[in-house]
Amino acid sequence: MPNQQVVSQLRAKYMIINSELDERGRRRWAAMEACSMGWGGVAAVAVATGISDRTIRNGIIEISQPDEHGDRQRKRGAGRKRRECENPEILKAIDMLIEPDTRGDPMSPLRWTCKSTRTLAVELKSQGFVISSVKVGELLKLQGYSLQSNRKTVEGKQHPDRDAQFKFIANRVRTRRLRGEPAISIDTKKKETLGNLKNAGKTYRRKGEPVKVKTHDFPDKELGKAVPYGVYDIATNEAGVSVGVSSDTAEFAVAAIERWWQRMGTKRYDAPRRVLITADCGGSNSPRTHLWLWELQKLANKTGMIFEACHYPPGTSKWNKIEHRLFCHITRNWQGVPLETHEIVVNLIGSTTTREGLEVHAWLDEKLYVKGLKVTEEELGEITIKRNKFHGEWNYEIHPNQ
Repeated sequence: MPNQQVVSQLRAKYMIINSELDERGRRRWAAMEACSMGWGGVAAVAVATGISDRTIRNGIIEISQPDEHGDRQRKRGAGRKRRECENPEILKAIDMLIEPDTRGDPMSPLRWTCKSTRTLAVELKSQGFVISSVKVGELLKLQGYSLQSNRKTVEGKQHPDRDAQFKFIANRVRTRRLRGEPAISIDTKKKETLGNLKNAGKTYRRKGEPVKVKTHDFPDKELGKAVPYGVYDIATNEAGVSVGVSSDTAEFAVAAIERWWQRMGTKRYDAPRRVLITADCGGSNSPRTHLWLWELQKLANKTGMIFEACHYPPGTSKWNKIEHRLFCHITRNWQGVPLETHEIVVNLIGSTTTREGLEVHAWLDEKLYVKGLKVTEEELGEITIKRNKFHGEWNYEIHPNQ
């Protein structure tokens, strides 16, 4: 049994110097103290410092030999083996739990659960592995996994002429630009419920002073909704957005195009012969909607221009340029700001800019557009439509009546 007085003295010395030493230094200091004490020194140092006697003996061997390891804390290969080296099967087990499609067990309890590191650690322990959630995270990173959210890329069944239609639209846009005529991308942005309601995103405010909004997002019938309809000029990187107060109808869509032409288009283009419209295949600007064609006919008669429309195939609306050149920037600009009134919506849309020079103008359209308007047979007969040989249901021109 080591002398208690000697142990106390060693412990006092160790407490003073311990914080100044690394692993290698502690091992060598303990070895030198043990050697200086002679017989029983290893046991006394081990009791005083808590360092294992085997580590102290390794230190004695180390200081008695030339320094072969340089600045290394341990000799190569020393220390506890990594968990995946001790048990290589653990990587395969993690892989099977994560992958649900081909390698995973269809009856795995994690197939329909949140695969957090803690959940994975519990499941691995039930299979006999000894591992912590922190180590699971390290192994996942080693395997090439990372935390990821869903991404909207699956478009469903693709039309066989999908790519051909994309190329057709690109060629038509290029032609209009070469001839100095407008090519616009149009669509309706998501309707926004007005009121002191939570709006996704964050904005800077003084710490501890967030904007207070209602707990529940129940719509206020008096405030109504905002219906932004955008017209984006592809060549000039400018847009005009009409903010409606009622329904998103074909009449409203064409009114937004007309407003853009009157307030922006006439200033940018000198008496063009035609306007190219690129749009998706649904909603108020659907090519199957008779009211859309009739309203375009009225606008063609009023302006004397040909309105050529090219629609993206079903399921590919996100390829429409207005989506990623205008709407995403509007959403970013008003994130975290409650959209309480139409005026706030108009101002936030109108103040949207980008480093690429996007310019946005916004106007309030207070007209009430009625749903369900029908086009008569007589009116249908007045529509002068010329359909393209390539998918005339998507590509057509509306000519002014003579």
